[in-house]
Amino acid sequence: MKKIPIAKLGKSHGVKGWQKIHLLTDFPEQFKPGATFSSDKVDLTIEKVDLKRGLVKFKGVDTPEDAKKLTNRVLYTTEEESKKNIKLKKDEYFWFDIIGCDVFEDGKRLGKVKDIERADVDYLVIDTDEELVKNGYPKRFLIDFKRNVEDVDLENKKIYAKKAMELLNSLK
Repeated sequence: MKKIPIAKLGKSHGVKGWQKIHLLTDFPEQFKPGATFSSDKVDLTIEKVDLKRGLVKFKGVDTPEDAKKLTNRVLYTTEEESKKNIKLKKDEYFWFDIIGCDVFEDGKRLGKVKDIERADVDYLVIDTDEELVKNGYPKRFLIDFKRNVEDVDLENKKIYAKKAMELLNSLK
C-alpha cells in the first residue's frame, strides 16, 4: 500500500497540545475528529480540528511539549482510504489516478504522465513518447491540466489533450 502525504505538522500552539497543520491535499474534509492518519512513527487520531485557523489537536497530545515532539511529522493516507473517504465531484480526480496515464492528441500518443506539479495551476509532467524524442522533441514537457486536458478516461488510463502538440512544437 502506497502512502500518500496529506499534511505536515507545524509548531505547537497554545498550552493544550494544539499545533499548526499544513495541508498537502485538496480535500480538507478528511481532517475531522476521530480520523486516524499514519505518520513516520505513530498513528495519530484527531481529537479536534480548526481548519480555518490551521490547527489540529490529537488524542493523547495534551501539552505543548507533547505537540513539539510531532513538529515536522508528515501525515499519510492510502489510495484505498482516499477513495473510501473522499467523494469526488464531476471532473475531479485523484493525482494517483492521473499519474501513469498515456496522453493523446488527435489519436497520436504524446507520452505518459510522470508527475503533477502545482504552481498557480496544476501541470502534468509528461515523459515524451520515444518516437517524438527521436524526432527532436524534448524528453519531458508540461501541460496545464485545466487548459490542455479535454477528457480523462481513467478506466483505460488515457488523457486526451488539446493544444499540447502545439506546445511541443514550440519546444522543438
